[in-house]
Amino acid sequence: MKIKWIGHSCFRLEQDGYVIVTDPYEDGSVPGLAPVRETADLVLCSHDHYDHNARNLITIREQAGGSASPFKVTKIDTWHDEVKGAKRGPNAIFLMEAGGLRIAHMGDLGCELTPGQKQELKGLDIMLVPVGGFFTIDGAQAAALAGEIGPKHIIPMHYRDDAIGFGFDVIAQVDAFAEAEKSVVRTGTSQIDTDSLPAEQVIILRPANAGAAR
Repeated sequence: MKIKWIGHSCFRLEQDGYVIVTDPYEDGSVPGLAPVRETADLVLCSHDHYDHNARNLITIREQAGGSASPFKVTKIDTWHDEVKGAKRGPNAIFLMEAGGLRIAHMGDLGCELTPGQKQELKGLDIMLVPVGGFFTIDGAQAAALAGEIGPKHIIPMHYRDDAIGFGFDVIAQVDAFAEAEKSVVRTGTSQIDTDSLPAEQVIILRPANAGAAR
């Protein structure tokens, strides 16, 4: 499987030629990130805020002969805040399984997960998790959650980077999360292939839509 970080919480996952795009953001909604222009077979949005729900920007292609998706997608309903949505509404975690892999996109998670939800997420190969705080859980909370769930690999998202120049100024950089983890690699690239994952648990990508990233 190929996993590409487009930017913010937007990822492109490809398995056997089938493409899923998660949480595309509206043009100009995330400082420092170029517009999202992708073609996919399925779009998944964790919630309906403008920086996560730009389904209209994704070109959906027609599968020849109605080809079936290799992905099994399970939606886990959570909250965007710590008060059951009173501040920011609901959030969805999407568990995507394909090619023997289990990938979870945590969306704008802002609450504690229930014991049942944590159990459902056990055995993850990759967890895509927000770490910026303010609108979501922060780096320390993300690290604690990862410790409970135990994913093989973690890709942080939804943070700012002052050096590269992207992200909302009210959210934190990835540093606090990285410092809480012992095994971290900064790839300098936007895409990874699950056939050749690094040995480190935490994989910090560079957004494809930020600066000169590719």
